Amino acid sequence: MAEITILQNWIVTKFILPFVLVFAIVFAVLEKTGVLGTDKKQLNAMVAFVVGLIFVGVVYPKEVVGNMILFLSVALVIVFVLLVLWGFLVGESATFKEGKLKYAALGVSVVAVVGATIWAMGIHNNLIDTLFYQPWSKTFWTNAAFVVAIAAAIAIVLIGGGKAKSG
Repeated sequence: MAEITILQNWIVTKFILPFVLVFAIVFAVLEKTGVLGTDKKQLNAMVAFVVGLIFVGVVYPKEVVGNMILFLSVALVIVFVLLVLWGFLVGESATFKEGKLKYAALGVSVVAVVGATIWAMGIHNNLIDTLFYQPWSKTFWTNAAFVVAIAAAIAIVLIGGGKAKSG
């Protein structure tokens, strides 16, 4: 059985870390806005301390913030991976500074990150089964291909419509 470290102890995860988070956020907001006055660090610290203690004393807000922190950490990792991929594709090249190639690289990055996220979450098999192996799938994808073909034809006509040749 794995040993529980000091940072995994329930006192740290259920009380100390949420208190420090709320204290730091409230103190920073009070300092930045100056609601209680400028140069009132002790008063701001005391108010942040009391708000932090009230926060850890109630169960429901702790659970809400805990769930939000989990979502935020996953979202930050996903955005970081997206930015790293886009940085690798675009880089400092002058080719990507102007034009549509930059947006194509962004599209490739977004598709790659969405695919990697679906794979990492372990839902790719269920997603494939839902999209392609249902009784309605064949009809849906036939209609979707038909709609995309019509939209592409309309887009080509509208884009190329102003360039008529005169004889």
